[in-house]
Amino acid sequence: MLQISNKIIIPECDIFLSAIRSQGAGGQNVNKVSTAIHLRFDIRASSLPDFYKEQLLKLNDRRITKEGVVVIKAQEHRSQEQNREEALRRLQELIKSVAIPKIKRKPTKPSRSSQKKRLDSKTKRGLIKSTRKQVIET
Repeated sequence: MLQISNKIIIPECDIFLSAIRSQGAGGQNVNKVSTAIHLRFDIRASSLPDFYKEQLLKLNDRRITKEGVVVIKAQEHRSQEQNREEALRRLQELIKSVAIPKIKRKPTKPSRSSQKKRLDSKTKRGLIKSTRKQVIET
């Protein structure tokens, strides 16, 4: 059971976890033990509210396939349990991220004083650079 908020809970039957062998260096432990976790979560078939489903499907995230399945692979830790918790935490963060409404940016203009400061600093810098020019003797 994965708690997203006070009212939203995802049952374990919606989340498919499988243990696989980790990639990369690590010696005998990597070769013998399946410590990495492969998490699959079908958005459309889940018990999430429609709002969350729509927002997740709109996301342009490489972890979400075209079919609407979230695929997360956790292999940072040496133990399977820690990787399992890490994968569930990442899924929880992904779902929580769509719950926060995006605030539209209000376009603003720079103040007169800031414009004046900017132009003054440009003029000053130009004067400094002009003093570096090679002097031509006639």
